Amino acid sequence: MSDAYNPPQEPLKILHMDHEILVVDKPSGLLSVPGKGAHLADCLMSRIQAAFPEALLIHRLDRDTSGVMVFAMTPHAQRHIGLQFEKRQTKKTYVAWVHGHIAEKTGTVDLPLIVDWPNRPKQMVCHETGKPAVTDWRVVRYEGDQTRVRLMPKTGRSHQLRVHMLAIGHPIMGDPFYATGAARNAPRLMLHAEQLRFRHPDGGAGLSFTAKCPF
Repeated sequence: MSDAYNPPQEPLKILHMDHEILVVDKPSGLLSVPGKGAHLADCLMSRIQAAFPEALLIHRLDRDTSGVMVFAMTPHAQRHIGLQFEKRQTKKTYVAWVHGHIAEKTGTVDLPLIVDWPNRPKQMVCHETGKPAVTDWRVVRYEGDQTRVRLMPKTGRSHQLRVHMLAIGHPIMGDPFYATGAARNAPRLMLHAEQLRFRHPDGGAGLSFTAKCPF
């Protein structure tokens, strides 16, 4: 992550809104929630609350990740959907460009993760004290020395997809924390939360929201 924080100033991209939920497409480069210090106060949460003061946070995406995020419009919705995330009942699909050619077509990374304290906010694999983290992946296509993949995390650990892809030798392109050398050569972190599925807090109907991948 670079020291300078210059978030994009584009208007909110609202995918869906009703009496319980607000679903938006978060741009890359914008924090989900405020960071430490006044210079990191601008974030998706503050922008949404400026327009919808009642909006409440449920989950977050990394600053450099784009894509689908859901916010609650009532405390009930916040609890209801928060529990779905906690119990791993939500389904998340991401799109990414990773460095190198992944030989297999599908696979699963099952490696426990923990914060790398001296280098935080970086995370690392740790079999002794790490928390369980599981990611399914599937190759979409190859282009040059890169592979486009769909990533389906079963857990929601911090930096999970970034560390898991690094662990199998294919860091996500443009990752300011984990990519090195040629893998850094991308205009942004090439990771996008394409689809989110969960149950509506009013009635429990299954919902699916998709944000078009910008790369």
